[in-house]
Amino acid sequence: MNGNRYYGVRVEGAKYGVGFGSALAIAISYANNHSILWAIIHGILGWLYVIYFALFALLPACNP
Repeated sequence: MNGNRYYGVRVEGAKYGVGFGSALAIAISYANNHSILWAIIHGILGWLYVIYFALFALLPACNP
């Protein structure tokens, strides 16, 4: 019985993680590109775009 409750919490956490990743990707994309089309594409990619942006767009700006 306790195992089922733990599994339910993990599934809910995964749902919220994917939604937040997509929303974050859309916000970052629109702020940088000012394009709804690119925001939708990056929203589909979700966390992949967020990680890409963090590695390749933010890091070079941090090292002048």
